[in-house]
Amino acid sequence: MQVFLANFFIFIQILKNIKTNKLKYFISNTRGNFIPRNNLRNRYKRHRYRRRADRAIKRRPPWKEYNLHIIVLILVVISMFIGIIEIKITDTISFLLLPLIYALVMGLLLYLAKSVKWVGPDQAKVAEGVMVLLIGVLLSKLAISSGQSIDMIFQVGPALIFQLFGDLGTLFALPIALLLGFRREVIGMASSICREPNLGIIIDRYGFKSPEARGVLAIFVIGSIIGTPYISFLSSISVSLIPLHPYAFAMASGIGSASMNAAALVPLIHMYPTMATQLEAFAGCSNILSFCLGIYMCIFISLPIAEKLYKWLSPILGKGDAQIEDDEEVPDEIKDEIDESSDDLSSGKIERWVALLFAFSVIVAVGNVVGYHTSFIDSFIGMLIITFITLIGMSLERVFPVHIPSIIFISLIGLLVAIPGTPTSEFVSQYVSQVELTTICTAFLGYVGIAIGKDWDEFKRIGWRGVIVALVVITGTYLCSATIANITLFVTGMI
Repeated sequence: MQVFLANFFIFIQILKNIKTNKLKYFISNTRGNFIPRNNLRNRYKRHRYRRRADRAIKRRPPWKEYNLHIIVLILVVISMFIGIIEIKITDTISFLLLPLIYALVMGLLLYLAKSVKWVGPDQAKVAEGVMVLLIGVLLSKLAISSGQSIDMIFQVGPALIFQLFGDLGTLFALPIALLLGFRREVIGMASSICREPNLGIIIDRYGFKSPEARGVLAIFVIGSIIGTPYISFLSSISVSLIPLHPYAFAMASGIGSASMNAAALVPLIHMYPTMATQLEAFAGCSNILSFCLGIYMCIFISLPIAEKLYKWLSPILGKGDAQIEDDEEVPDEIKDEIDESSDDLSSGKIERWVALLFAFSVIVAVGNVVGYHTSFIDSFIGMLIITFITLIGMSLERVFPVHIPSIIFISLIGLLVAIPGTPTSEFVSQYVSQVELTTICTAFLGYVGIAIGKDWDEFKRIGWRGVIVALVVITGTYLCSATIANITLFVTGMI
């Protein structure tokens, strides 16, 4: 433990001494050409969410916004105290109400109620910035589980690859969207799960003011607000209703969104606790593959198919009486002046990250004690390991000569330190196993609930038709991926 802490502080000091303003490196754009790092347009396109998060955290650092973290701590304690509630529909069909749902709903209600002085627009912006950083914590936890189960991952490799074609299940939403009255918006809505990489593809191809962009932005907003609780419900009901192997459902959880990945996984872990490590490993690897390869699936397969389907089905099903209003207001991330140093790694940025990750570690450790009666010290050490990996991955993204997303660094480091036989595996596995994924998700979604409050008006403006399409998109990709994974596992003799 002393060695770990010593290395941690040494790493912090090294990062503080990096002269980031002298780094001259290049990043590749989506067409494979190399462009200068100071090209503002391309920097914005690639890093707009990360920059927005950095800006929010810089304006209101953790030691000034301590009230937000206290609120989240209270939400986590209440949620973990209530625990998991199983609601039976029949003797064989049930679904779970999870602590992560309570935290999200309570956070949202606190914002909408406007009666709590500590929860307002400023706190929502900070919470949104915190979310971007804490996604790395979720990925780090899943990556460590992947390292622990590396042998089994190699054995089920074909299933992990082939289940990616389940992403095409989003296309089932296209005819439904046409029947509901949408026109060219359906191409953006139904060509993918509509998370950040897919949003970039659509905007780059069709333009920010296009109907296709309005479609993908609508599903992006809806997915951000109801996607996480819905996929958690979908996962729990599917396991009860559909006779597929838990491994298949775990692989289907990896749809390229860390929060939805974790939310879909939690019901599985509750129902099959003896398989927890394997389920986390498969879900984590699947999510990484979806993130890395899903963009190519969208560009070369699902988007061309969506365009063809629209051409064929629009004359038959298209009504054209439902539209997503075009918001003439320029988004905040474009409106704000781009800070030329916003992508650099600085000592101030590292201090803010460390403070946030420390606060989050305390919140999760307390939640773990309340919900699972584990040792606070063991849980806190486990969280320090997880957040240390996150800090390294976030830092390497900023200083590496070629742009590689932090998700790749975090996943690789987490996997490598947990592979059986490595010097760190026993220490890492011993403490990280004390940290429950449910608790991490609950704390994370406490921030999410507060953050999405500021998007509630946008959510209402999209309307019920957009909500239906979003639910079909999520259901289609989840069930198709699970089905393909189950078939592949059966054919290869793994189940």
